[in-house]
Amino acid sequence: MGRLRSSPVNKLFAWVRRQSMKVKIFLAVTSVICPLVALKLLIKDHNHFFIASEAVHFLGIMVLIYKLTTQKTCSGLSLKSQELTAIFLAVRLCCSFFMEGDIHTVLDFATLVSTLWVIYMIRFKLKSTYIAELDNMPIYYLVVPCAILAVISHPYTYHALIYRILWAFCVYLESVAVLPQLRMMQNAKMIEPFTAHYVFALGVARFLSCANWIIQVYDTSGKYLFVLGGGYLWVAMVLLSEIVQTFILADFCYYYVKSVIMNGQLLVTMPLPV
Repeated sequence: MGRLRSSPVNKLFAWVRRQSMKVKIFLAVTSVICPLVALKLLIKDHNHFFIASEAVHFLGIMVLIYKLTTQKTCSGLSLKSQELTAIFLAVRLCCSFFMEGDIHTVLDFATLVSTLWVIYMIRFKLKSTYIAELDNMPIYYLVVPCAILAVISHPYTYHALIYRILWAFCVYLESVAVLPQLRMMQNAKMIEPFTAHYVFALGVARFLSCANWIIQVYDTSGKYLFVLGGGYLWVAMVLLSEIVQTFILADFCYYYVKSVIMNGQLLVTMPLPV
């Protein structure tokens, strides 16, 4: 343990903590820009970002499945987050089937089936280990506003109106689906390791998705935004959804990485309220 505390990485974190706020902000911005530049130089087909993002999400679900099958407990898992995930995946799968029908459809189908299995295990097989009182964020608090926003703001493309509204709905719902899970962690005042791995996987998936956005917008001088579908309000709402989801997960991922690197173990509490 002593060697871990005196490791170069630990010394680096200690040095960062001693710096001024301006230096910390500069280092934070640099740590984001450098991976983006590397991804832009190494990956030529931007579609690979979305495929990687969806694949990482699927791997995160696999981590939960491993936990449920080996430990026979669903402690720390939010049923409501899984249900919200299943809802937006089902809607996106429906839209993707009629609007695209490509590798994204296959990945969404695999992730949806896995998520439904997790829901089944929590609701029935491992119900006795599910702590419902900690999973206390009402689903309709998130679903209803997302549905209203989808009706008000959706892409203007050649597809049928119902598909455009459904697509907007899944974009909005995906951005907030993890909130019940983070709320449950805050209520429990501890984080179960496999659940932490899952949420971190969502954070990685979110980074890859954002990387695609930033690089595409940069390469097309902003024209990529309007490939999403006409309408300034829709473009603004999509960007807002991306930003909201990124900030929701960024705080958790920061403490996850910090605790693993500095302490050699997962964080056991949520340092800041969700």
